[in-house]
Amino acid sequence: MAQEFDLAKFSEFKLRVNVNTSIENAYRAWASSSGVTSWFLRATYKDQQGKLRSGDELAQEGDEYALAFTTNPEVIICSGKVLKANGRDLFSFSFSKGCPVTISIYQEQDETIIQLIESHLPTDEETIRKHFIGDTKGWIFYLTNLKSVLEGGLDLRNKNAALKSVITQ
Repeated sequence: MAQEFDLAKFSEFKLRVNVNTSIENAYRAWASSSGVTSWFLRATYKDQQGKLRSGDELAQEGDEYALAFTTNPEVIICSGKVLKANGRDLFSFSFSKGCPVTISIYQEQDETIIQLIESHLPTDEETIRKHFIGDTKGWIFYLTNLKSVLEGGLDLRNKNAALKSVITQ
């Protein structure tokens, strides 16, 4: 008998990484443009009046963000809204297909855990292939890079724009 394929299982995914840093440092890595730019993509946050937040200023709920590759910062590849920002350990923003990405930061077994949940993904075949699988692969790399950067290690991103088709950007 064939097993049924449950598409609902593809509506969200959860990834966790332990990082040797404080909850405060981990939060700043998501909620400030200088923090995000250090490990992910070039980031800017604007407040609800459209004023650009400074590099170390924490984003607030309702802010807008824009992301660009560090090799070509003029081309915005993703933008959206900050959905939640409690200033301590919870940060959420709209991402691909407008779906929320929620970051929770907490202690477990004397370790700082950064948990990422991307949810409310549509479950059609194209979204599963391009967003569920593609976003999961991307987030695994960037969470690994976040861990490396926050622990004083190397920035693993490719910063050579001439190199194409490599796993880092």
